[in-house]
Amino acid sequence: MQFDQLKRREFIWALGGALAWPRGAPAQQAALPVVGFLNPTSPKLYDFNAAAFRQGLQDVGYVEGKNVHIEYRWAEGDYDRLPALAAELVARQVAVIAATGDVASARAVQAATATIPIVFTIGADPVRFGLVASYNRPGGNVTGVSAITSSIGAKRVQVLYQLAPRQKLALLMNPDNPSAATEQRDAQEALRILGQDSLVLNVRSKDDFDRAFETFVREKADALFVATDPMLLGERDAIAAFAARQRIPAIHFERQYVLGGGLISYGTSISGMYRQAGVYCGQILKGAKPAEMPVVQPTKFELVINLKTAKALELAVPPTLLAIADEAIE
Repeated sequence: MQFDQLKRREFIWALGGALAWPRGAPAQQAALPVVGFLNPTSPKLYDFNAAAFRQGLQDVGYVEGKNVHIEYRWAEGDYDRLPALAAELVARQVAVIAATGDVASARAVQAATATIPIVFTIGADPVRFGLVASYNRPGGNVTGVSAITSSIGAKRVQVLYQLAPRQKLALLMNPDNPSAATEQRDAQEALRILGQDSLVLNVRSKDDFDRAFETFVREKADALFVATDPMLLGERDAIAAFAARQRIPAIHFERQYVLGGGLISYGTSISGMYRQAGVYCGQILKGAKPAEMPVVQPTKFELVINLKTAKALELAVPPTLLAIADEAIE
């Protein structure tokens, strides 16, 4: 009889535990730290950089779905949506927000919170845009990765003209990007020194590309410069296809363009920047303070050339340029 009573008590205890477990599981999941991720483009176009960000988190011990949850917000190319998306992440009470893509994302999050830590990835001067007090000691709740260089536009023009000297270079720019004006000015100054003309093609979304390409053809431009911008990176396949149809040389800022058939790229590794942002977010989850975390400035610039595309355009790659290329795709 006592044995039967014991078995009955064990059964009731086990049953109660089983019934309680489903209620406990969501509570355990909710206890995971939450990282916010804001970007002005779309997951389809920027999946490789989001993957690099997750790798950075993993580098410091955080695996999505295991011991950290990531809340993604994508503006789908509509910069006007960024403030509302930033506000959503703040309302979600995330532990840290990665404001990625460009200054507009960082500004939107900075305007939404003065307390939640912010980690940016931008191609501009964070001091000039009021994101941090200084590079070494940012102060406040903001730090991140900045690939600013005062002459990147000029250097990209010089690299392109070593490979394919042309008469009229079209600058494909997103005027909504706060750093676009600086890059445009640098590129135009380099062209002035070379004695060449330029044509500015402004595109704010993918809907503007057909009009920009028509202007390119009408104005008889013969080469293309793609400015540093997340939306332009997202539309890299459309840009490469246009360059191929027109048989024109085009230079991009990121190697993904060249991997997809584009001619040449020169710039920092964007994926490397996102990975570093992931590392910083992980360190903040472990207790690091953004005010004391120096802004990271990538010092290496990658030159990538697609030799197959160069051959299709009947361009001879100078040995001097090939010698300094980080990667030459056959």
